[in-house]
Amino acid sequence: MDVEIVGQWDMIIAHPPCTFLSNAGACRMYKLIDGERWINERRLYQMRDGKEFFCKMLHAKCGKIAVENPTPLKICELPKPTQAIQPYEFGHPYSKRTLLWLKGLPPLVPTEILTEHQPFLPSNTSAYSRGCGGSRGAIRGSKNYAKTFPGIAKAMAEQWG
Repeated sequence: MDVEIVGQWDMIIAHPPCTFLSNAGACRMYKLIDGERWINERRLYQMRDGKEFFCKMLHAKCGKIAVENPTPLKICELPKPTQAIQPYEFGHPYSKRTLLWLKGLPPLVPTEILTEHQPFLPSNTSAYSRGCGGSRGAIRGSKNYAKTFPGIAKAMAEQWG
């Protein structure tokens, strides 16, 4: 197999793991002990490693970079994202707020906005089970949570390729 050595990439579209960065993991970052809120030190260490990896992608030596991730925990102190997108803006009947950090690339332009959509991920499920709102979401399983919607990937390819 021939391997071509790349001196510098033309473009990077990165989807770094969000397990320890995502606001959805806030319930695991903090713990309550005797009525006081404490930071989970192990989780904080994992978050710092995740942030370092994220920032390496964002600041790579490349003129065109897009880094995709969900809303981060405030404690991560990630740079401000360039854009927030939703699957329903690209032809999928779901909401799943996704942030883009862009360098040398224009914001994605929606391709097919759907007015009817449902939450893709579960949210506030304990409140939902008590009848107080929230969502069960359309799918289950962390591997499914992380998948990129084909309509968004197509828009990236067509608009940035």
